Amino acid sequence: MTPARGDAGAPGVPRWVIAIAVVGGLFVLLPLVALVVRVDWARFIPLITSPSSVDALLLSLRTSVCATVLCVLLGVPMATVLARVPFAGQRVMRALVLLPLVLPPVVGGLALLYLFGRRGLLGGAFDVAFSTTAVILAQTFVALPFLVLSLEGALRTAETRYEAVAATLGARPSSVLLRVTLPLVLPALLSGAILSFARALGEFGATLTFAGSLQGVTRTLPLEIYLQRETDPDAAVALSLVLIAVAVVVVAVAHGAGVPSRRRRRVTL
Repeated sequence: MTPARGDAGAPGVPRWVIAIAVVGGLFVLLPLVALVVRVDWARFIPLITSPSSVDALLLSLRTSVCATVLCVLLGVPMATVLARVPFAGQRVMRALVLLPLVLPPVVGGLALLYLFGRRGLLGGAFDVAFSTTAVILAQTFVALPFLVLSLEGALRTAETRYEAVAATLGARPSSVLLRVTLPLVLPALLSGAILSFARALGEFGATLTFAGSLQGVTRTLPLEIYLQRETDPDAAVALSLVLIAVAVVVVAVAHGAGVPSRRRRRVTL
């Protein structure tokens, strides 16, 4: 049965759904257009190449890369355990791992401060507050769930027959994980890592609360934008456009990485 012309703008999609989707798209797009219109293009290059802006951008890139590496090192084992190892309280653990997704960043920053701060739970033995290390930890805290969520979903839906064959042939669990399991879910791993990088790059609240705002040390690009908003709105708009451009590129790359290749991946044992 074919849908009536008046009921659908595309096969199986009613026109009212398309209309609402357009409204939603405009809701996301128009604020960005308003920001682009507001840019002082005559001063754009000087605004984004000032010493404080360059320091903030370079610091953001360095710390975001470090945070992404930590997300991969911690997130791959976490996602593997959540997807493949049944244990009591698994649902509770999954909820706790994903908590930073919905937790206000300022609350996350306070939690990190009361753990790693001078008077924190660790007794000051790991006092890293208000340092570059604190920036990396704050970014890792808020970005880790993106990698775990992407990878766990892929692991749950991935075929396990190759892993079973590898185990039957005598491969050890570590070899199975590194040479069979992870190559099968590599697109999800790459996508999760790229999204984690993007989230780390845009982190603000937890960083400000836990690391403060010291130029060249803890003042990342979002913090620089916030400070410039009070003293030089044109600089804040220009830097915001830079951050948006980086985010668009990162999301586009993540989307491409998350699309699995049609070719069958070669698995070596």
